[in-house]
Amino acid sequence: MGKIKVKRKSTLIDMTAMSDVTVLLLTFFMLTSTFLQKEPTQVVTPPSVSTQKIQMSNVAQVLVATSEDDKDTPKVYLSVTGEANPDIPEDNPGAWGSENLRKEILKNAVALYMEAGGKDPGITNDDIEKFAKVATFGVPISKMHEFFSLDQTKQDEWLSDLDRADSGIPLVNYLATKELDASGNPVKTNEFQIWMRAIFNATPYDEALQTLNFKMRKTGEGIAVKADRGTSFNTVNKVLENLRTIKMNKFTVMTALKSENE
Repeated sequence: MGKIKVKRKSTLIDMTAMSDVTVLLLTFFMLTSTFLQKEPTQVVTPPSVSTQKIQMSNVAQVLVATSEDDKDTPKVYLSVTGEANPDIPEDNPGAWGSENLRKEILKNAVALYMEAGGKDPGITNDDIEKFAKVATFGVPISKMHEFFSLDQTKQDEWLSDLDRADSGIPLVNYLATKELDASGNPVKTNEFQIWMRAIFNATPYDEALQTLNFKMRKTGEGIAVKADRGTSFNTVNKVLENLRTIKMNKFTVMTALKSENE
């Protein structure tokens, strides 16, 4: 009796449908993901058991870093994220998105800086437009025009060079405000406190849109402090004391979730 030949079936698989699904999934994740902002230095946050998440919008993040030569003096950088009202077109100046928020903050900071005796830093409209697109900033106000005259690569090099004296927002108290202390002397301030006041005071351009005020102004929330796990408490506390000085007592310290081995 002859052998029965089994008809071989083709092993070719049509991957067209799979490719379509892959592209759709990739597009979905790209559109819904939140990309990490570029920071001057990478930090590993300390572990904790807290599971509370930092808000992704309406937040001012304070990055605390230190140089290799001076571990006790904090280098401070700021990043501010707003939130546009979906009912208002983005091209409307009252739409309270990140860029419009940053523009208003810079104007407020320069005004407070000059009010406290600082010289006119010569910030131009072009500088304001560039600042609105910057995720993280941290140079003295007097150096901002020079900073924004550089290309992106040079700006990144400036911020990431922690040994530079003009990298980071100054914490030295050297500017005098209009406020008087108990002895009748002008209260001293620094640029970090000026920036935080500017963020707090930021309001929409359109008075009719007062309901879109930055959350920090309404509730005092929206400040997140981030530092490397190797940074000493005394160094971080210098930044926290600056916040307490200007009565910003409600803030969050960013941590990573502690593992079972820690």
